[in-house]
Amino acid sequence: MSQADSLIETLKRQLRAQGKTYADVARWLGLSEASVKRLFAEKHFTLARLECICDQLNLEFVELVQTMQAGEQRLQELTQAQEQSIVDDRELFLVAVCVINGYSFDEIHHQYQLSELECTRQLLKLERLQLIELLPGNRIRRRLAANFRWRVNGPIQRFFQQYIANEFFRSRFDSDSEKLVVLNGLLSPAGNAEWQQTMQRLAKEFHSLCERESGLPIHQRFGTTSVLAVRQWQYGLFQDYKREAEAKS
Repeated sequence: MSQADSLIETLKRQLRAQGKTYADVARWLGLSEASVKRLFAEKHFTLARLECICDQLNLEFVELVQTMQAGEQRLQELTQAQEQSIVDDRELFLVAVCVINGYSFDEIHHQYQLSELECTRQLLKLERLQLIELLPGNRIRRRLAANFRWRVNGPIQRFFQQYIANEFFRSRFDSDSEKLVVLNGLLSPAGNAEWQQTMQRLAKEFHSLCERESGLPIHQRFGTTSVLAVRQWQYGLFQDYKREAEAKS
């Protein structure tokens, strides 16, 4: 179902919820009831007409869109087997990462050595995994929840830890586009939990910024990775200096 279809179906549910009929809509729009029925059947509304109906329902247009999105089944996490299938297929992995970062079909095809056929084949695999919906004209609609994440200690997270971490930190972090901040201090369990919540808010701000800039041309955006980490941990180098009582605790 396209987004337009979903929006009209959501509008119909809102009308029913408030006990309104096609006759009411016809009166609001100054049309015949037959014309309104045809509009709903063809799912062909102008923005002005949608806003008029929303006004009569005491509903902001943005609320209608949010209600539609809330009603859709959005993916929060893949299964262990699904993640493993992505890790085992490097081309699928590449396309999945591109899609999650908002690449279009043409951007994937032109930036990487994938034929249109191969690109389509991989996108169809992602559609079967419910990560996306492949629309006419090779348009990609992501079906990811706002809190989508790879599985904790799952195949993809382990892959990044094994192969990406060393490469990521193999840098002096002294260019204009790089920054490394290492913080060290003493925190209580409550303080640690509070800091983790702060990190989570930063992660949301990062994703919000990516979303706000998603309309920019792809050549104006570049891959950006930010690592936020916290743990109760001490360098192994100092392990032998720990008192025996502390080591057993």
